[in-house]
Amino acid sequence: MATLVRSFAPTFPSVLQNFFNDFERVAPTHQNSFPAVNVLESENEFKIELAAPGLKKEDFKINVHENVLTISAEQKTESEENKDNGKYTRKEFNYSSFKRSFTLPKTVDGDKIVASYNEGVLGLSLPKKEEAKPKEPRLIEIA
Repeated sequence: MATLVRSFAPTFPSVLQNFFNDFERVAPTHQNSFPAVNVLESENEFKIELAAPGLKKEDFKINVHENVLTISAEQKTESEENKDNGKYTRKEFNYSSFKRSFTLPKTVDGDKIVASYNEGVLGLSLPKKEEAKPKEPRLIEIA
């Protein structure tokens, strides 16, 4: 739609041009099929927050293989409507899925990753290995 507006922009009044630009901001032509992700780092761990409203924790599959964390989800829904006299039947299928992969830093302890799902947000805690955590300075006395 943006190319259409740009190619005919000189013939459209500026009001219509602004309308199409506003429409594109509200209803973008390319929808992102991946859920949004936040990655936070603290001294002791990394946290991943993945926005996935409408899913259940059973819909997710999370695994770590060769230092790659993969988060995927699959949701299938089916609704059926029958008319009493049997003249028509309507079935509607809805299928959605995604898969996100993250290469883990060598500082993450992959055996201690913990996940939770609360109010549409999948949260993962990726603890750092002990040797990667910051250490207090050590005072060395002179003998």
